[in-house]
Amino acid sequence: MSSRLEVVALPLPPHLRNRLLAAGFSTVADLERVGGPVGLARETGLSPEEAHEVLQLAGAAGGPAALGSDWRAGTVSAAELLASAAATPRIVTMCRELDDLLDGGVHAGQVTEFCGVPGVGKTQLGMQLAINVQLPQALLGVEGQAVYIDTEGSFMAERCADIAESAVRHVHTMADRHAAMGRTDLQQQLRGGERPFSLEGLLRGIYLFRVHDHVEQLGLVHLLPRFLEQYRGVRLVVIDSVTFHFRQDFPDMAQRTRVVTGMAQQLISLAQTYNVAVVLMNQVTTKVLEGGGSKLVPALGESWGHAASTRVMLTWGPDNERHAQLVKSPHLPPGDAAYAVTSDGVRGLPRRR
Repeated sequence: MSSRLEVVALPLPPHLRNRLLAAGFSTVADLERVGGPVGLARETGLSPEEAHEVLQLAGAAGGPAALGSDWRAGTVSAAELLASAAATPRIVTMCRELDDLLDGGVHAGQVTEFCGVPGVGKTQLGMQLAINVQLPQALLGVEGQAVYIDTEGSFMAERCADIAESAVRHVHTMADRHAAMGRTDLQQQLRGGERPFSLEGLLRGIYLFRVHDHVEQLGLVHLLPRFLEQYRGVRLVVIDSVTFHFRQDFPDMAQRTRVVTGMAQQLISLAQTYNVAVVLMNQVTTKVLEGGGSKLVPALGESWGHAASTRVMLTWGPDNERHAQLVKSPHLPPGDAAYAVTSDGVRGLPRRR
């Protein structure tokens, strides 16, 4: 085939095709000039893996010659992908056991879903992450901002202020400890930053959106790329809860499946394109098993099953303890971690003597 083949004719997922067209790539010939996946990723905002996929498909369509004589020059090795994953920023939860379960915390560039019954702590965890994404880099934090999308009216500013006050106390205590050991970098950072690490500063670092139906939610998700282009400091997007309006407003199940699948693709693309952590809080429903019995499963079932790369079930365990069970991950084994919701926010369980 000719290198004049148009990008729209390639068998690409819609979000990849749209990114290429938006960046000005209309034909396979345009891909010859990028110097491989690294160059394509740089020009389009795609991840190296996505850029590699695009060039592979373009090569299959037009032959290796369609990608130029140096078509292998920018390929990404498995070792480079591993190093990139290790360098991916994490947002801690303030519970060491839960952070260990998630390999250091919630990962940027991925979609992570927390599912659970009412009262198990989903909203508390969402607010905790919205505060923790702002932790200073001197404490291995991301030092970013958060978008919080509230679909149920469960976001409480007073409760978020409690969590923020605890974070301020913790960070300033750590700064004093560092200074006592002769390390004043954290204190200087807290004093000299553009946005002070204070209660008001933390609350201003959360952009809160309240959506009242699925139409508003879909519209907001569609506009998020434009918002992130303008507010480059945002490193976390929380939707609490992501499926609430879709459980109520869709008598047509086929239409619902199409809509939520499209939204899932947009959120995956958002996480990868802007290297933000997308955190979805989801409800659960009871599934009756063949042969009797039942179990709790995430809402929307199989139609929503591929939205998140990482899925954590939040449950109640023995002695009324909260547990986080990692049930899906591209690189981590299943596991379980106990956590608590205290007046200060999400924490580990007190150590037993």
